Amino acid sequence: MSHLRALVSLVQFLLQRLALIVFVGAALALSWATVMAIFGAMPWIEIPLSYDGNVIENAGVYAQTGLTVLAIGICFFLPSNWRIMRLENSHRSFAINMDDVARAYAAVHAADRADTFRMSSEFDSVRERLAYLRDHPDLSTLEPSLLEIAAQMSHISRELATVYADDKIERARNFLKQRQQEIEQFNERLVQAKNISTQMKHWLHEVELEESVAAAQLDRLRDEMREIMPELGLERTVSGSPMNTDPRIIEIPAKAAE
Repeated sequence: MSHLRALVSLVQFLLQRLALIVFVGAALALSWATVMAIFGAMPWIEIPLSYDGNVIENAGVYAQTGLTVLAIGICFFLPSNWRIMRLENSHRSFAINMDDVARAYAAVHAADRADTFRMSSEFDSVRERLAYLRDHPDLSTLEPSLLEIAAQMSHISRELATVYADDKIERARNFLKQRQQEIEQFNERLVQAKNISTQMKHWLHEVELEESVAAAQLDRLRDEMREIMPELGLERTVSGSPMNTDPRIIEIPAKAAE
């Protein structure tokens, strides 16, 4: 995409220069031909032109004179157009220079975050960064002024590079990873605890249901025993003893000795 943009810019630059040359050449040629025709050194342009059935005499003279005036008038706009093109070129060059400065600053700032530079004074710090940029394989072709600007920018932002150093960022990332793992483990344990709680509740419900069934069966058995005991003549309620207050307690008489 960048190569296509550069190609379009080059074609536009060439066409603009060619248009300027054509306009200037046309203006000079028409002016010279008109002046020579006025003095009779050259013939006027002849154009067979008619309007409303009437032939216009000297139509070529009028056309040649009008084209000459038009070409000369366009030439008055060429200086402003030239200034606009120079402004566009300077803006484009400024953008390219800023991209180079940004690229150089990114490289030296990354090295600063990796704790590459050791000098503390401003002069030594900028010189150390400038030497690093000059030795960089991807930045050695840039202009020295751009490298110097990037080095100064890196010196100004050295505190920022210290705060966001690579080792500190790595420790922060490791800490966040550990916290994330702990949260995941906690969530897993929470899910397990919920499953166990659900199982225990289900188990407790089953036990209570079995206990209620057993209690009902015991009550039914007692009722059946109460019905059977009188028929066997074995029911005798113990009521004389003050300790025995439960009317359900019965005394079974001992069998006679054989």
